[in-house]
This record gives sequence, C-alpha cells and structure tokens, in this order.
Amino acid sequence: MPTEIVAPDTPRAQATFCATLVDQWIRDGVRHAVIAPGSRSTPMALAIAARPELRIEVAHDERTASFIALGSSTASGMPSIVLCTSGTAATHFHAAVAEAHLSGVPLLVLTADRPPELRDVGAPQTIDQTKLYGDAVRWFHDPGVASMEAAHTWRSLARHALDSTLGPAAGPVHLNLSFREPLVADAYELPAAHLGPYEGSLVPAAPDLARLSIVEHARGVIVAGRGVDDPAAVEALAVATGWPVLADPRSGCRGTAHAVSAFDGVLRHEGFARDHRPDVVLHLGEPPASKVAAQWLASLEAVQVRVSPRVGVIDPAHRVSHRITAVVSSVCHALAAQWSTPIDAAWFAGWRDASVAAESAIAAQLDEGPLDEPAVARCVSRVSGQVVVASSMPIRDVEWFGVAEPTASVWSNRGANGIDGTIATAVGVAVATGEPVTVLLGDVALLHDSSSLTALARRDVVVRIVVVDNDGGGIFSFLPQATGLDGARFEQLFGTPHGTDLVALARAHGLPAVEVTTRSELDAALAHDHSVLVRVASDRAANVERHAALQSAIVVTVEAVSAR
Repeated sequence: MPTEIVAPDTPRAQATFCATLVDQWIRDGVRHAVIAPGSRSTPMALAIAARPELRIEVAHDERTASFIALGSSTASGMPSIVLCTSGTAATHFHAAVAEAHLSGVPLLVLTADRPPELRDVGAPQTIDQTKLYGDAVRWFHDPGVASMEAAHTWRSLARHALDSTLGPAAGPVHLNLSFREPLVADAYELPAAHLGPYEGSLVPAAPDLARLSIVEHARGVIVAGRGVDDPAAVEALAVATGWPVLADPRSGCRGTAHAVSAFDGVLRHEGFARDHRPDVVLHLGEPPASKVAAQWLASLEAVQVRVSPRVGVIDPAHRVSHRITAVVSSVCHALAAQWSTPIDAAWFAGWRDASVAAESAIAAQLDEGPLDEPAVARCVSRVSGQVVVASSMPIRDVEWFGVAEPTASVWSNRGANGIDGTIATAVGVAVATGEPVTVLLGDVALLHDSSSLTALARRDVVVRIVVVDNDGGGIFSFLPQATGLDGARFEQLFGTPHGTDLVALARAHGLPAVEVTTRSELDAALAHDHSVLVRVASDRAANVERHAALQSAIVVTVEAVSAR
C-alpha cells in the first residue's frame, strides 16, 4: 500500500485551510453547501458542517448533489458549494458543471483528491482530476496539500474563486483539494480576515446606444427569455417603441401588457409570420424553446441585437449583428429614454389581436376536456410560487400552452438542454427560496434522476413532482424518426418503453404518491404542503395527435383575425 507523507502539522494545517476558505466564502455571502459523503473530503466536510451560517444538504450520490447545488445557485444568484470525495465521484459532477457553464450559473465545485505521492501509482479511488471538467469551468486550481507557510494566501484564494464564478462571465469554478491522512484534526487559529467586504464583480452598465441602428425603426419585436432582471423595464421599452414582447416562461414578462405568450402558435400561421416580419429584433437574455420561433427569427433580414448580462455568444442562426453585455433592465431603460421614432400603432395591434385569438383557442381547447399533456402543462403554469420544468417536451408545453398571466417563477436547465437532475435542481430551488416547488417532467427524466428521490421525504423542503408518464421517450414521437422507421425499430431505439411503476418507485422511497385523471384532482395534489409525486398517464401517439389538433385550432383562430 503506498505511503502518505505526513508532516507533523499537516492534519491541522488541512483543517485550518478548509476552515479559512469556508469562513471567507461566508463573509462574502455564500449561504448554501451540498455534500456528497466520502472519506477523502473529510477536512472540508467538517469545515462546512461547523458553520451554522450555511444551509447544508447531504445527497447520497454526486449527480444529485451537484444539481441541488446548481438549482440553489440558479435561484439565489450566489454560488453554492458542492463537495465530493476523490476518484470517479468527481466525474458525476460533470453534467451539472456543463449546465452551469452554458447557463452562466455560479458554482463552487470542490473535489477532494489524493496527495501527489498517491497519484499515478495505482492507489485506490484515484483518477486524474487535473482540469477534469476542461473548458467548462471559469477557473481550475489545485493548491496542493495545505501547509501553514501558505496560510497568508488562503483568503485570497477563496476570494479569487468567488470572483471567478460570479460576474459577466459567471459559471463554475473547480478547486481540486489534496488531503493527506489523518483527515480529522482541529484547526489552528484562522488567518486574519483582511480582504474587506466583497463588493461583487461588476456587470457593465448600458453602453452609449445613441448610434445603435435599431432606434431608426418603428417595426420591431422584443424576444425575452431567462436573463431579464426586471420585467417592468421590458414593458417600459415596449410602451416606448410599440413593439410586442415574445415572452418565454422564464423571462417573467408573460403577464405584461405587451407580452405575446402564444407566439409559437401565432407564428405557425404562415400568412401572419410573412406579413409581420420586423425590421429589428431585440433579444433579451436566452432564447425560447420554440423551434418555430427560432426558424422564423433565422429567416429574417432584420437587424438583430442580443442583450445579455453575461459574456458569451448565443447566436445559433448566425444572425446577431450587435452584442451588448449589460444588465438587461439598464439597456431597456436607456433605449426607452432616448426613443424618438414614432410608434406604428397598427404594428402592435396586429400582434395583440393574433395573441388574443391564439390564447382564446388554447383556453377553449385546454381549460375543459381530458387531462392530457398540454393540459397538465397549463395547470402547472397556474401554480403560484416556484416551478421547475424539465427540458424536452415539458418546457415546450409550458411555453406553448401555459396561461398568459402566470404567477409562478419558472426555472429550466436550458443551457445544455439535458434532462439530467431535474428533481435535484428543484430541491436546490426550494433550498434557496424557502418556498414550495412544483416540478413538471416526463417519466424518462424522472427515471434519469430517480436517485434524487432518496431521502426526499425527509428533507426540509416541499417538492411536488408532476410526472407525465407515457412509458418512454415522448419527444421522439414528434421527430422524423417516428415516421421514417418501422414501429419495432423506433420503439427499440427511441420509444424505449420502461414499464416502471412510478408510483411504487416513489413510495419505495417513502414519498407519498397519487395518480390523477382530472384537473380538480391535479389541482388538489398541487395544494399539498408536503413533497409528493403525482402521476398523470399519457399515450405517446395520442399526444402527437393532440398537439397537432391544438396547433391547427390556433392557426384557424389566427386566420380569422388576420382576414379581417
């Protein structure tokens, strides 16, 4: 067995090092930590657990831990700490690290490691953790085994990590921390706190917009997504310009007067989409999920401007001509203040009338009748408080068919668009907000994150899980593979029925579970003051037909308005 090299004060130096990092992060505003149990991470785990200022969650596996931390960081805007032991444990953080990277979510990722003398010699539970997450992190650092000679640098290290994870280039930071046995020791007195209050990384204010070419046009659209910090500022700009706001559920803008929430259905009307091509598109934050909207925006010859509070390119259609990194509300206020182009009243009126028509068609189809997948999404969109929606079909259904004036804050992991960790993300949102969270996801997403059901009933959170169960990968039924392959091959590779009893699965974890078939039953289940799983049965083929009928009804209604 390889021998670890231990100086007399190494155990206490390690304890002091960890306690110093944690102390500095608490001083700088960090309030949440998630720990996946393990031995090599003991010094940092003890340092975290010793601080009552931190809300601590313990998760039985690393993927759940990392997505809880992701959800907490997303909802709070401050990085959460997530800690694991050495070896393959660290690899299970990778999906959440990738999502944090692509969504610009701050995250302090701490992986314990063996000391240098145990690396590359076949020591157990040891892999190469150097730059394990590649370019997905804003900063990687391996400070080596702690020594009291470096104690004067530790607070600066903690501040450097925090600075790197916050700001315009927000994202995950990875500290790989080597520890030698013995792993349990008392800390020395901590180095003096000399850095002063943390003032945060500055996000640029709005630039001089006087010469931006969009101020010359009367016909434009505002596309609002995640990243909008103040919906009232977006509405003020819409009032000044007379432009509609194509508002996705994560923007918080759907209840404003100029919002067009049913834009996917409106743009499916070819005549309307053709006749309402704007001269300017102002993208605020991240794009919506709608493929129809994305294709329409990509077809335009308009000036397209992307405003985002974080550094990075979001331009899959290669149409954005101007990129502004700034607080979204500051840009909206600046543009509204200097707007002088006369408003084209007919422009917004056309969008408004089509939106009202589309909303009426959706309400007529979904507010009565069977509890199918679009109707479930519409019911969930009426929930007050916090809602986490899985990528794949659930976020699309909420975007397409959700109510026009929701009362919920909607979250969804749309950076990498994966279904990983949806329940764990919801737990993190509940931890950060202190509010009940409703989760909408499909059966495959639930099975993918079933480890997050472990001990959920005992956590001090309320997470209501609504699972639409169509026994397989429902979104694939909307893709060309569904009609281009024979039924057996499609089911083998894409339909992938699993046959799992999801209610029994939840109950095996001690989680209350119910099956519902009506809106009133679903509404009653969503009123529970404890965590619960609510299953709604669905059929994949019928769901495709239902979506087609809904979209056709919307187009017919918009056609009637457009023909006036």
